[in-house]
Amino acid sequence: MTSAGVDSKEGVCVLGATGSIGQNTLDVVARHPGRYNLHSVSAHTDWKQLLEICRHHKPKYAVLSDERLASEAESAFKASSLTTTLLTGSNALNFIAEHEDSPIVMAAIVGAAGLNSALAAAKAGKKLLLANKESLVLSGRLFMQAVAESGARLLPIDSEHNAIFQCLPEGYSCGQKPGTSVSKLLLTASGGPFRGFSKQRLSVVTPNEACTHPNWSMGKKISVDSASLMNKGLELIEACWLFSLQPSDIDVVVHPQSIVHSMVRYKDGSVLAQMGQPDMRTPIAYGLAWPERIDAGVKELDFYDMASLDFARPDNEAFPCLELARTAFVEGGFAPAYLNAANEVAVEAFLKGNIRFTAIPDIIARCIADAPSREPETIAQVLEADSEARQIAKASLPRFYKTNC
Repeated sequence: MTSAGVDSKEGVCVLGATGSIGQNTLDVVARHPGRYNLHSVSAHTDWKQLLEICRHHKPKYAVLSDERLASEAESAFKASSLTTTLLTGSNALNFIAEHEDSPIVMAAIVGAAGLNSALAAAKAGKKLLLANKESLVLSGRLFMQAVAESGARLLPIDSEHNAIFQCLPEGYSCGQKPGTSVSKLLLTASGGPFRGFSKQRLSVVTPNEACTHPNWSMGKKISVDSASLMNKGLELIEACWLFSLQPSDIDVVVHPQSIVHSMVRYKDGSVLAQMGQPDMRTPIAYGLAWPERIDAGVKELDFYDMASLDFARPDNEAFPCLELARTAFVEGGFAPAYLNAANEVAVEAFLKGNIRFTAIPDIIARCIADAPSREPETIAQVLEADSEARQIAKASLPRFYKTNC
């Protein structure tokens, strides 16, 4: 997929280059200058960091999706004398996602905002490294259909799904059922910073506490999702679509050390686990080089330093978001899209200090009760449902404001 006159290095597009996954991807790519060429990068509003990325990595294109900052960003890029072409707006995201000179696309834009560009890469038949789980939560059937029709190679980047992919039988491709030899997928969860907390204790936790993950360095939104176990709920839905399974085929196991990233149980009694440091560069490097393996810059796992590996069942009473996600997938229709939209609204309100942490699942439950049961037929319908769900969730916020608690 490389144009005439362009060197033989593989072109890489990083959608969401300023986030934690994007930054780790840039780190791995830079470790292999003879193999990869950073073709394009994107950011939403942080044009200053985008400019620094371009100064260091010199991609052909940079995209700022928020057009309100276009003038300021364009002036800065022009003054920098870089050869990088700056583009703005959502259409520009699709342009770099589809570009023939970037056969590898890392889809790392957080939330529903990442759906369109990830889908554009899927339709273009790319080697798609999917770190945006919301794409499958919102439009799983439509997304996997696009992958199948285009012949795209879909590689999961979430550490848990990547681990499962590595442990499945040789020759497995996402979208297929794992085969009759597999009896269960075991999706691990760290339990987040509030593992073991009671509902009463959870009612007074702060945004700063929720954003302090014991093992992983992540953005604020995903950190809160990890603390509420909604991240694991979204990952459960994602796993159902990636591996063509039902929630009953997947168990969630709390593993606080985040060393075992997930497991596959086989019918002969074997359990295969993928282990490693809690460092996202491992799954990123695996996705970039698949089916080969390359250096990711990750410290080797030292078994002599590990005191113990602990496993437990999730506390669904204190952390109901996981079961809400399971229910949403089973109900189908627009319920998963409503679940995701309501969660994004509720998490934003919590981070602003307007609602308690324990109000997040209550807002989500109220919202998904209104979700239409029919199956979405187009992405436009999915995005319309996402917008509608956000309005429903926002309308419910006042009753959960702290002054009303």
